[in-house]
Amino acid sequence: MSNHLALITQTQSLIASGDIVGAEYALAELADTEGDHALMEVIAQLPAKDVLAVIREYDSSRDSVVNLLITPEQFARALVLEKQYKDLSHTHLRGMVNGIIFRDGADPLEFLEAIGDLEGGSEALANYFAEKWSRIEAFARTGHFDTIEDDGDLLSDDELRASAYVRAHITQEEVADSDWMELAWLLRYECRDLFIEMLLVLRAKARAHDLGLGEEEEAEEDDGKFETRDTDRGKATPVARDPDEESAI
Repeated sequence: MSNHLALITQTQSLIASGDIVGAEYALAELADTEGDHALMEVIAQLPAKDVLAVIREYDSSRDSVVNLLITPEQFARALVLEKQYKDLSHTHLRGMVNGIIFRDGADPLEFLEAIGDLEGGSEALANYFAEKWSRIEAFARTGHFDTIEDDGDLLSDDELRASAYVRAHITQEEVADSDWMELAWLLRYECRDLFIEMLLVLRAKARAHDLGLGEEEEAEEDDGKFETRDTDRGKATPVARDPDEESAI
């Protein structure tokens, strides 16, 4: 265990200095020498912010042993902190979500359920779909991703809840791209309440953007409704930043 404590300290030091490649290499070495179980023990002891610092650097051209071994619960805890990086393009967010949720042998629904169980999970998913908002709205309304089929009117909250239970017009196989379309399909037809919650948060973010509000002001938008909007899963709230949880940047 002392060796593991030393590795944890070394990994955190490397991450703090910005050497993410070095940190990942140190973790991979542990897996090579002591096996996957030892690495899983270390990942479980690392703060979520440090796990995030490693997994958000996902590169589709190579496998990361951390990405391959991280559990749904560990991934969810890291994911809700990703907003602290203030990456407006959400490129890293989409890369790590696709790379981990759709990794070989994984059950995407286990990851989605873990994300949905955490405060801030629906906001993380809304950020993931931010660049595809109109197509997600079309999907909610028509069951297809082509915005040409949508008349531009947003479904009301009640209509949105009802539409989530409509039979699928397209099969999962038709959108099995291990990317945003497949994730949206899984959410709508396998995690319906989370899909509704995510879309309500996404709408609130879109309204805040139209009003020129920044990240800190988004939760105040629409007379505070963003923080108190009810869904079947509870409150659609943004992640509450823990004052003791330092940014991993």
